[in-house]
Amino acid sequence: MIIDFHTHVFPPDVKKNRNKYIERDPCFAILYSDPKAKIATADELIASMDEAGVDISVILNIGWTTHELCVETNDYIIDAVSRYPQRLVGFCAVQPNSPKAAAAEIERCAKAGIKGVGEMRPDIQLFDLGDEMIMEPLAEVLKEHKLALLLHSSEPIGHNYPGKGVMFPDVLYPFITSFPDLTIVCAHWGGGLPFYALMPEVKKAMANVYFDSAASPFLYTPEVYSQVIKLVGADKVLFGSDYPLLTQSRLLSEIETLDMPEETKNLVLAGNALRLLGIKGK
Repeated sequence: MIIDFHTHVFPPDVKKNRNKYIERDPCFAILYSDPKAKIATADELIASMDEAGVDISVILNIGWTTHELCVETNDYIIDAVSRYPQRLVGFCAVQPNSPKAAAAEIERCAKAGIKGVGEMRPDIQLFDLGDEMIMEPLAEVLKEHKLALLLHSSEPIGHNYPGKGVMFPDVLYPFITSFPDLTIVCAHWGGGLPFYALMPEVKKAMANVYFDSAASPFLYTPEVYSQVIKLVGADKVLFGSDYPLLTQSRLLSEIETLDMPEETKNLVLAGNALRLLGIKGK
């Protein structure tokens, strides 16, 4: 079984009217102003999954800056999951700067079957992960509904790329320690955060933290899989492609080249995701 924990889809209207949404939202503009930046619908994702042999994909939203755009695109994700209930799992987006509206939207989405919130981008959405007045109510509603929080993560060194942002380990870690009972997924290998797990107190603090491999070939050599598994454990790594930025087949082909024990591979490709999402495998 294969679960892709990191994909993005948008309503057909967003794909058709890209420029309208570029004008409306800074996050969308950063990610999709380049006409070459791919935008996919849920139906296109399903076709990709069939081609690559992916059983289930987690469809993420993005860090919209307004509550209205979060709701509009959350509706599409909820609809997509209802159309493909055996193939898709949905995460929603919220704007934490509107705490009451964000909490109500999480409640609404949870009732519709949404399994998490993400991909959140605090630096672009202009909220502070360290602001307890904003983050405590959000964390409470997430824990109440047993939802995961998926955060964009980036590296403090290395090459720049559209949407890299400044969600570095020194920003992520204080939030993780503030909410030890919250299930958190740090995208893109956590921007290097797993490497600090060599510090015993850091590894202990990250007991409920997972790391996905989204866009990995754009960031690291394939050895990153074995290195992160050694540092945080095979039970904390999630296969994610970042489709349609990268094809699902490309990431899976890279994993197949690795000398990874079958038990470990099964955890990375599906087992960890099944446990985190609370769903039964085939």
